[in-house]
Amino acid sequence: MRTRMLPLTSAACAAALLSAAALPASANGTGPGPVSRSGTGTGGASGHEPEAAGVTAAELLAEVRACSRISRGRYRTDSGSAKATVPVCGTEDAVFWKADMDIDCDGRRTKACNRKTDPYFLPETAFQSSRGRPLDSTVLPHVVVPGPSKVWDYRKSGLTGGSVVAVVYRDRVRYGVVGDTGPTGIIGEASYAMAKTLGIDPDPATGGAESGVTYIAFKDSRVSPIESRAKARSRGQQLAREFVGRS
Repeated sequence: MRTRMLPLTSAACAAALLSAAALPASANGTGPGPVSRSGTGTGGASGHEPEAAGVTAAELLAEVRACSRISRGRYRTDSGSAKATVPVCGTEDAVFWKADMDIDCDGRRTKACNRKTDPYFLPETAFQSSRGRPLDSTVLPHVVVPGPSKVWDYRKSGLTGGSVVAVVYRDRVRYGVVGDTGPTGIIGEASYAMAKTLGIDPDPATGGAESGVTYIAFKDSRVSPIESRAKARSRGQQLAREFVGRS
């Protein structure tokens, strides 16, 4: 938002200059000001939402450097991938995987998500809102998990619709929920809104990230209603602090 500058008289200008000179550096804009760490700013899905509660990407990634594999096999990142390379790993409190990010536009039909913008669009999601409607992928940051199979069944790992997920991309950490299921052999997908808040191109046809995305899904962490971004963020901040030993 631009700051509107009001005209000043010559006397008022002089007074303003004298007042500014007497202020400390942080007050007149020449020094560091306070930085919000609450994660509840107005950034929304713009990609500028502040990192929450001081838990950094580096701290979370340090906890998932080693993989104790819980999946019986590995997943492809795309249907055309030559090899299945991505395992699902587990800790006492979470499961995680490191993959790409394809854009999930399924659910409520919107200007950004429909059959014209996404040739694979489906007007439904595996999990529904508290009103029994498909989720809105353009508004709700959520993650897609593979459908249950012999490779891995997310339900046996304490996950369900509304389970809290931390997604890490570069130096950004964002929180969302498990909101949909996908093909049983593919992993690495999140909603239009999740991509946007991470600074990833959310276009369902041309966007996404080829690699470098880490998904950390916390066990037994379901929030309700599933569409509450505030609850997912608050619960995610708490679980992230516990996960890195800062509770």
